[in-house]
Amino acid sequence: MKIHFHDSNTLLMTEGPIGRQMITFAIPIFLGQLFQQLYNTVDTIIVGNLLGDHALSAVASSGNLIMLLVGFFNGMSMGASVVISQAFGAGKQKELTRTIHTSIALGLVLSVMLALLGRWLSPIILVWMQTPPEVLPLSNSYFEVYFTGIIGLVLYNIFSAILRAVGDSKHPLYFLMISSGLNVVLDLVFIAVFHWGVAGAAIATVISQAISAILALRTLQKADGPHRVDLTRLRIHWPQFKQIVRYGIPAGVQNSIISLANVVVQSNINSFGSLAMAGCGAYSKVEGFVFLPIMSFGMAISTFVGQNLGAGDTVRAKSGADFGVRCSCAMAEIVGVLFFLFAPSMIWLFDQNPEVIAFGALRAQTNALFYFLLAYSHAISAVCRGAGNPAVPMNVMLVCWCLIRVGFLWITAPFHNIAFVNWVYPLTWALSSVFFFWYSHRRNFLTSSILAAAQDESAKETESKTVSSHPASLPALAVQAKDALNEENEESISVLDSISRQEESSRSVFGGTGCCCVDGGRNLRPKPLDEN
Repeated sequence: MKIHFHDSNTLLMTEGPIGRQMITFAIPIFLGQLFQQLYNTVDTIIVGNLLGDHALSAVASSGNLIMLLVGFFNGMSMGASVVISQAFGAGKQKELTRTIHTSIALGLVLSVMLALLGRWLSPIILVWMQTPPEVLPLSNSYFEVYFTGIIGLVLYNIFSAILRAVGDSKHPLYFLMISSGLNVVLDLVFIAVFHWGVAGAAIATVISQAISAILALRTLQKADGPHRVDLTRLRIHWPQFKQIVRYGIPAGVQNSIISLANVVVQSNINSFGSLAMAGCGAYSKVEGFVFLPIMSFGMAISTFVGQNLGAGDTVRAKSGADFGVRCSCAMAEIVGVLFFLFAPSMIWLFDQNPEVIAFGALRAQTNALFYFLLAYSHAISAVCRGAGNPAVPMNVMLVCWCLIRVGFLWITAPFHNIAFVNWVYPLTWALSSVFFFWYSHRRNFLTSSILAAAQDESAKETESKTVSSHPASLPALAVQAKDALNEENEESISVLDSISRQEESSRSVFGGTGCCCVDGGRNLRPKPLDEN
């Protein structure tokens, strides 16, 4: 049953002005990520100014290791977002509801696994990364606390992916604003007042992430729509689980291989000492601001393409993808030019040591003018994910951003020059962008992916209609009824079955949709008995 259902907080992108919709959706994401990056930056500034260079090195260089271990699990939330956006665009309420509850159940399992893996592997990886002896105990202390409370981050990513997939990018913004302010306050209390050191910074982060996850969950529980969450219905629905895994594993592998290569890069930086770690770590915090428009338009592109893929509108999906790619590249380059011009002053905010500033500014002035290449690669990857084709960006990133990046560092290692470490990024961004440009223009990947998915969906619907109209299909219907009986109240099922038969009959005669008009006809909402 297809129901085009949305409330005032969701955004159905299958109709209306493309540019306005994408920008309206992307701006709250940008602002939310801006607040998150601000509190991460303030967190680093507080650590660097109150605890010194070694503590700054431990905290500022933590991002690559965190992404190595968290990136794969975040890929699952990306996969769930694609499946949810397609179901929402197609108006498939049952599939949407099952995917959402499967995603949350999966997130709970993954958070436990990640907590155990993080606490076990982080000390080993830190040694492998050649972390200086004076920094190693501080890094271990930070990661021990961080991964113990990782459930807040994992669940927040799942909850925010659900909200964004149905077009609600505003609530994640509000939650990040609250958690950002809370994190800064807790940083000052735990570090400046309680003197808990880098562990205090980790505790502040864990608490703020948990608060944002709780707020997102409460919003989903109170939602007026099929994306409403009922904790009693959390379970793994295997058809939806397979779809999430199908889209999520390539995205997760892509995140992990990029992070693995970045860990190799970080280990090369570590070999130049704690001052290089501090300078490049400070650069990474500033670079996070550059990544904001890239991330914002990437999420907007995936959601837009996914919803229009679900609705079967190939032309609109392609137009939205083109618009998003252009905006992402333009915004990234504008921010990159500003970073290039003011790099020393920005690094100075974190550490006033001239050597630290020199390391950070050198890396910024090497990379900043090439951010449009980074944006282009990520934008085309977002298009592929939204079109249900995540294997292509995974393979490109594996070759360009992992194998070639690591190979380049291995070849240049004997020279022991940090300039080679800095140049490895723009070189590999260029390689991936060249391939993506060729692929998107020669293979017409978006159209072929959408048409293939639409044909598969059409075949499934045809098969379903054939089975439901054939007398020999009664045993299959009995099995379906039994499955539904296990999930719903027996009395509700009997009523729903009778109402469903009546609605199908009325649709065949009158062309009805099973929806009722509310708010003066501005919104279509399903009849109450359809909500289950």
